[in-house]
Amino acid sequence: MKQHTTLRKCLIWLFWLVLWQLASLAVSNNVILVGPAETLEALFTLARTSAFWLTILHSFGRISLGFLAAFAAGIALGSLAYASSLVREFLDPLLSAVKSIPVASFVILALIWIGSKNLSVFIAFLVVIPMIYASTLAGLKSTDSKLLEMAQVFSIPLHKRLRFIYIPAVLPYLLSGCRTALGMSWKSGIAAEVIGIPELSIGEQLYYAKLYLDTAGLFAWTFVIILASSAFESLFLWLLERIRH
Repeated sequence: MKQHTTLRKCLIWLFWLVLWQLASLAVSNNVILVGPAETLEALFTLARTSAFWLTILHSFGRISLGFLAAFAAGIALGSLAYASSLVREFLDPLLSAVKSIPVASFVILALIWIGSKNLSVFIAFLVVIPMIYASTLAGLKSTDSKLLEMAQVFSIPLHKRLRFIYIPAVLPYLLSGCRTALGMSWKSGIAAEVIGIPELSIGEQLYYAKLYLDTAGLFAWTFVIILASSAFESLFLWLLERIRH
C-alpha cells in the first residue's frame, strides 16, 4: 500500500514536470518561461560557488531567528493573556493591527528604523507572532476544566500541570498554527529581502535575477526557497511532535 502511494506521488510529480516542460517548449522564450532542465542547470551552476551557500545560510538564519523569536514571544504573550483578561484586552488591538497591516508597510518602516540587514528577522517576527499568540490562547482556553479542578483539589505542582494538562491541550493548536506560520515566515521574510536587498540574501538574488531578466536563475532560487522552507518546517514540526510523546 505504501509503495503504491509513493509510486502515485512520483507519477503526479512527473506529470507536472512534463507539463512544465511542454509549456516551456510552447512559449519558446527563455525570458518568459524556462523548463525544468534549464532550471536545474542554473541551480547546479549556482551551487558550485561559495556565495550560493553563504546566501542560503544568511537568509535561513535570519528567517529562522525571526520565526523562533515570534514562537517564544507568542507563547509567552498567549499565556499572559490567558492568565489575565486585562492583558488580553491590551494585546488584542495591537496584534489585530499587526495582523492587518500590509507587509510592505512594515518593510518600509523597518528600513527606516533598523536598516536592511536584519529586515527579514523583524518582518518574519511580526507576521508570525499573531498566529502563535492566537494558537496558544485558543489551546489554553480549550484545557479541560475538570482536570484543572482536580489538579487544584490535589494541589498538583505547577510544573506537573504544565506537563500533563496544559501542554497536551495547547500542542494540537500550536502544530496547526505553525504549519501556516512557518510558510508565512518564509514568504514574508523573502519578500522583505527583495524590497530591502540586504547583502548575501536570497531576496537580493531574486532582485538581480529580475533586473537582468535571468528567468532560469529566478526559478532556481525559488526552488531553493521551497527546499529550505520545507526542510525547516519538517524539522520544527518533528521537534514539536517529539514533545507530545
